[in-house]
Amino acid sequence: MSEVNSVLPTLTAKDFSTDQEVRWCPGCGDYSILAQVQKVMPTIGVPKENIVIISGIGCSSRFPYYMNTYGMHSIHGRATAIASGLKATRPELSVWIVTGDGDSLSIGGNHTIHLLRRNFDVNVLLFNNQIYGLTKGQYSPTSEENKITKSTPLGSIDHPFNPLALAMGADASFIARSMDRDPKHLQQMLTRSHQHKGASFLEIYQNCNIFNDGAFEIFTEKGSKLNETLFLEQGKPLIFGANQNKGIKLDGLKPVVVELGENASTDDLWIHDERDFYKAQILIRMFDDPRIEGHFPRPFGVFYEADRACYEDALNMQIEEAVAKKGSGNLDKLLRGSEVWEIA
Repeated sequence: MSEVNSVLPTLTAKDFSTDQEVRWCPGCGDYSILAQVQKVMPTIGVPKENIVIISGIGCSSRFPYYMNTYGMHSIHGRATAIASGLKATRPELSVWIVTGDGDSLSIGGNHTIHLLRRNFDVNVLLFNNQIYGLTKGQYSPTSEENKITKSTPLGSIDHPFNPLALAMGADASFIARSMDRDPKHLQQMLTRSHQHKGASFLEIYQNCNIFNDGAFEIFTEKGSKLNETLFLEQGKPLIFGANQNKGIKLDGLKPVVVELGENASTDDLWIHDERDFYKAQILIRMFDDPRIEGHFPRPFGVFYEADRACYEDALNMQIEEAVAKKGSGNLDKLLRGSEVWEIA
């Protein structure tokens, strides 16, 4: 009998595409995200048959049709719950949850926070376009205040969610942000999400060119990107600007933008540490906290990562210990036991 070859076959992005027609609006940011996911999948070292894509409802939720892996187009807001059940019973699988800001933060908000606090070893890709695209342009939980939409003709009076702040509050063990129009960075963040043992939460800014075009243009266009974005790197100072001439330092716990030169050097700047729980919260809130004065660039990258036990590992260990102590269960004995009820 010949020895089984344990070496995985060499795969390419094409191996992860399907024969289904990709049906998003021309110019939608979802095309780029799909392309980057298909490029990354051959590099993560997981057999294709062990990769699962689970989505809810929304434009992003077409994703499983276009990925040549196992997958499920599930229920509105419940992709996280379905993925939790799958990971609990099949912990060896690489499970990816594709969702949107409406799907996971509105009807699915409760499921999202519990997935994160339980720390299942799954990857959440939250496509944030700050609008409901599939239902034709209503405001979403991440739409800015005073947003004029079909459902808010006088402007939204809701205070929007900061998705990463929500994830931080739910004790997510990996929190990151990227964007559809920076393919290399998005590939890096997808890889980091996979490498993390635990629930990874990756927010992806995604342009909806039909109902919310240009929502993130200031962060993606060449003329403004360098001054308006801050790319986080572990152990590196927070530097940005068209000429890399600006930085951020901490005045106590207050971030301050400084010009590098005579009055400030890189030695004065905040050094990024992905393991610092308290500084991660400042970074996440830096652009939307009214108590922090000044105009700050939008951070992208890994904000926070922590080591924490995964739910499915603890669950299966508990089951194994129970079986070891009491032996295997007997369903017939249980059903024919003395615990019965009479219903009048």
